[in-house]
Amino acid sequence: MDAQPTASHFIDGAYCDDDAGAPIECIFAATGEVIARLHSATPTIVDRAMESAARAQKEWAARLPVERGRVLRRVADILRERNHELSELETLDTGKPLQETLVADATSGADALEYFGGLAATITGETVPLGGDFVYTIREPLGVCVGIGAWNYPTQIACWKAAPALTCGNAMVFKPSEMTPLCALKLAEIFIEAGAPAGLFNVVQGYGDVGAALATDPRTDKVSLTGSVPTGRKVYAAAADGIRHVTMELGGKSPLIVFDDADIENAVSAAINGNFYSSGQICSNGTRVFVHKAIEDAFVARLVERTRAAKIGDPRDEDTQLGPMISKAQRDKVLSYIEKAKDEGATLAHGGGVPDGFDKGFYIEPTVFTGVTDGMTVACEEVFGPVLSVLTFSDESEVVVRANDTPFGLAAGVFTRDLTRAHRVVAALEAGTCWINTYNLTPVEAPFGGVKLSGVGRENSKAAIEHYSQVKSVYVAMGDVEAPY
Repeated sequence: MDAQPTASHFIDGAYCDDDAGAPIECIFAATGEVIARLHSATPTIVDRAMESAARAQKEWAARLPVERGRVLRRVADILRERNHELSELETLDTGKPLQETLVADATSGADALEYFGGLAATITGETVPLGGDFVYTIREPLGVCVGIGAWNYPTQIACWKAAPALTCGNAMVFKPSEMTPLCALKLAEIFIEAGAPAGLFNVVQGYGDVGAALATDPRTDKVSLTGSVPTGRKVYAAAADGIRHVTMELGGKSPLIVFDDADIENAVSAAINGNFYSSGQICSNGTRVFVHKAIEDAFVARLVERTRAAKIGDPRDEDTQLGPMISKAQRDKVLSYIEKAKDEGATLAHGGGVPDGFDKGFYIEPTVFTGVTDGMTVACEEVFGPVLSVLTFSDESEVVVRANDTPFGLAAGVFTRDLTRAHRVVAALEAGTCWINTYNLTPVEAPFGGVKLSGVGRENSKAAIEHYSQVKSVYVAMGDVEAPY
């Protein structure tokens, strides 16, 4: 296989490289094979990216909002037209099954670009009457935004950040995860093809030092990160030094609460989607599945039965339902969590190791633990792999307290036929994104983000406009100016 891009970076409308940068190897997770070699950005590359973005931002902000929206909608159209080839690249980049990437990556990115492109001409200020005088407000762009992506959804994350940023008249310099460097480059090509000015959306590859350089560059006005809490702390601190605007979408340890009156089949479906989709590498996953004691046996039996049926295989095969993890290091980390769970007394109901016949690549079985208690490591720390923990409860108030007993607050889910209880429980849960009788659906029309250590700010929906723009107030006096002397 060969997925070698034209060059490592896309800056000012063209590919470019600097061989002096540290090497980056893109590894196909299903085989361990190196499919592309790139270079991390040098200070010269970073400077070129920031300089061209600052220039392009001025040009872009001067365009009529409806013109900006038209370009974003063209990008969305191209993404949909090329969905299959972009999905194949995403599968090579991440190891996620093509069955997933065809419906959840470039297509969701296109949804975001179409949605925000449609909002562009609606972003207006307001008039505040003050008797004869009045105040009017103008919503203005921030300037140059830096986006830092995660490995699990490289195309989607790039679009989720670029769409609201560009809609508001900003430019973006995007740094993908060094483990998934390929997809954002194609997106940058498409922006140029759709009519965006050169430099408006630049892609800069690199490790953490490059992210730090971008976050602290004096030309950076906003930083948006999707990643882990430890990375978020570093980037947040770096951005704060320059009093920059920040959006942080970080990790989670989300609860999925299944009451005794829930539809078990639907709840099991949600638990599968909320733990094993993308091999468990989703920040909002409901990895603490609280099941009412009255239905525990039935729920676990059906969960294990259906999990056994998962088809593990080559992610390039559209029949494959579960692919490899992103890297050997991540797989080994998850396996260590599994061993620790067993050592701490959890019961292994299914999985727990590398599937037979998959010694090549970074595969791991979908794993189900029962008998998990709140203090176990697997119930406290973000595993970021296909590991589901079943905990039991008997009382509503009890489970709400336990669900909230975590420093994270990204997401939560509730399954019950009693909608009054569902709304009551959701109101009490400390999470930024909640679902009732479903899980992990993130339409662009709805705000997405967390509370507590799971982040600050919101992505998607009209709420994102607030995080990529600023308000200028203008006081207009209609009479004479009075003074004491």
